[in-house]
This record gives sequence, C-alpha cells and structure tokens, in this order.
Amino acid sequence: MSQKWFPPQSDLERGVGGLYITDVTPDTVATSSRFTFTSGPATEALVPPIFHSSTYKLKSVDDYLKILEEGGYIYSRFSNFTCQSVQAAINSIEGGKGSLVFSTGMAAISTALLCFLKSGDHIVANNPCYSGTYDVIMNILPRYGIEYTFVNTGCPVEEYKKHIKANTRMLYGETPCNPNMAILDLEEFGKLGKSLDNVMTMVDSTFASPYLQPVIQHGIDVSMHSCTKYLGGHSDLVAGCLTFSSVDLWKTMLHYQTSLGTTMSPHDASLLLRGIKTLPIRMERHSSSAQKVAEFLEKHPKVERVRYPGLPSHPQHQVAKKQMKMFSGMIAAEIKGGVQGGKILVEGLRLLQLAISLGGVESTIQHPATMTHGPMLMTSEDRQSGGITDGLVRISIGLEDPGDLIKDFQQALDKIPENLIELV
Repeated sequence: MSQKWFPPQSDLERGVGGLYITDVTPDTVATSSRFTFTSGPATEALVPPIFHSSTYKLKSVDDYLKILEEGGYIYSRFSNFTCQSVQAAINSIEGGKGSLVFSTGMAAISTALLCFLKSGDHIVANNPCYSGTYDVIMNILPRYGIEYTFVNTGCPVEEYKKHIKANTRMLYGETPCNPNMAILDLEEFGKLGKSLDNVMTMVDSTFASPYLQPVIQHGIDVSMHSCTKYLGGHSDLVAGCLTFSSVDLWKTMLHYQTSLGTTMSPHDASLLLRGIKTLPIRMERHSSSAQKVAEFLEKHPKVERVRYPGLPSHPQHQVAKKQMKMFSGMIAAEIKGGVQGGKILVEGLRLLQLAISLGGVESTIQHPATMTHGPMLMTSEDRQSGGITDGLVRISIGLEDPGDLIKDFQQALDKIPENLIELV
C-alpha cells in the first residue's frame, strides 16, 4: 500500500467526451459508471480474469468489421478472453494448430459431426463407445441422412478400411475406449486417414488426456476431449474441447460453433484453466495408483478379467506402450456373478463413489450394463456385440492412497457370495 495512491474514480467523474457526472441523474450514474485504469505502469494479472461481459464497447462503427477481420472481442459467443486463454493452453499441450472449447463434451462431439458430415455421407466408428456418442451416431445422424457403420473397438485399423465406401467422410475412434479400455493404434489410424481422399479422422482421447496421449501428433485431424474429466479434474464443471491439425479446420469449426451456440462459459473456462495447471502431476498419480489397483484386481479370484493398458495381459498392451506416456487412471474389470455380482461390488464400496463421471480427484465406479450403456440406450444384444458384459465395471482411480483403495475393493469383493458366482 502506498500513501501516494488516490481513490479510483469512474470515467464519468473524470469526464467522457466532455460529459461529466454532474450532467446526468443518479439513475444514469448507477448504470453508466465505469472504471478505466489510467495511471501508473500497466500490469498483467498472473491468473487470467473471468470476463463476465456478454458484449463489448466499441470505439467506432468501423471497429466492428475490423475486429471480424483481425480478431478481438465483440460478443462472448464469438470470442472471450477467458475462453481463449484455456484454448491456448490446450492447444499447446496437444501440439495442434488451434483448439476450441465447448459447453460440454457432447457439444464438442455433436458440433463436430454436424460440421464435417452432411446428408448422404458415411461415418465408420467404434462400438462400444461413449454412450452419448453412440446415441448421436445411431439415432440422430440418420435423421439427417448420414449413414454409419460400427466396427469392434480394439480391432486392427484394417477393419476400418474394409468398411470405407465412396461416401465415407469420417473415421471415428476412441482410445482408450469407453467403457472396455480397448486401444486404437493411432499411428496406423492416422496413416489410413492420410491415405484417403476427402476422409477425415477424429479421435476421443478423454480417457488418456492430452498429457499422456497427444493425438494430433499421430496424424489425426481432430482430437476431442471431455474436459469434464481429466483436464478439469475436480468434478466441478462440464466442458469439451476440440483440437485441429490445420487452421482451416479450426476456422470451419469456429463458424459452426458460434452459429450453433455451443461455446463454453467464461466461468467454466476459468475452472478448466486452473485444472490444467495440475494435469501432469495428477495424471502421474492417477496412472501409478491405477496400475497397483489393476494388478490387485487381476489376481483376485472373484474377478474374471481386468482390462488396463498397463497390464501385459491387455490385448493392445504393446500399442499402448508405443503411444501413451503412462496408462491413465481408468480400469475395466469383469466381476464374477454377472449383473448381480457387479451391483454388489459397486454398491458395497466405501471410498469409491458410485457415479457415472470420471477423471476427478475422487475415485468413482459404475456398472455400464445397468447404467451408462443400460436398457435405456442399448439392447442386451447391442451390449454383447460391443463386449459390454453383465459383470463389467468401469473404474476411475482418483488421488487417494492406492493401498486404501485396494482395501476397499477387498472388503466389497468379499460381499459377493460364492454361490452367486457358481450359479452364473
């Protein structure tokens, strides 16, 4: 604090183009008092501020078109400093040519699909996949005349190639896949996309985060993340992002995003930027703890199988080693006893929370066959074709002590009766 400072004054008190506070009524003073810093050296906030403003004051009419040409701020649906701050951070981690942030992960996915696909086009995607993505591809895109073909997750990239048609315009993949943790070979996927005319590749890498798996660097056109998960990391926001391999793709998507209104709020952007600052250390802890829990579960007699990319038993373990820095905090485990065995486990845990999201500091678990991929979305035949078995549970390992989590799994698994396992 300096004794040489003076109280801040509004622009009206200093005068605005010859207009002073004494020239207007108190009603106008209340709505029109603005503060502009004018004295002393200009400094920059260490943490980017949250720009609440929906609209921005222009100095001249010509500035409107000038901003559209050169960049700047007119209206927060078009651009906002807080959102651009987090976009710059994500793009730096991804190594892309530009990123955009969206109100939710599904806003990012659906906007991309509507942007890059049109009536008469065809998409090849993996099954299973995130339930919201599955719903859009199977139930919404056909209403717009867009065809789809599903291939099994974890299949060789050659399987995608077999289903490419003259009207195929997009190859879509998840890795690691939700919920069964299958791995897509990004290098081969990128090569396939580059070998085809007028076909783009898009990958959802939410389960890995861009810190562990920078998708764009493998020749993929569009990288997608649900920022609700690892990028945010604290289960206190919903958001999504897309990163592009070219500025032209970024510009095309920017047009659709602003027109469809799927922009992120500056409040969520601020939370997301804060989460990203600790992403590396969180992902290291998630990964190291998940490895220990996965190794424990794999040896447990009431667990049929475990799918974790860090386990040598994972069918695509070598691919995961090639393209992931570490193996993340997501585990898929098949619990003996079918649906009932899975339910007993998820409801019997005390530290892990029964919740459908993931990637936060708290460990969570859910039962896909009755929850995210349950009868409200998929038939039993659809689930079986996608490898979503009755006893499958999806686990997101948080930042708790891994020894405590293992003890929690042990006591919950003890609750599954032996006779239930024998019956199923």
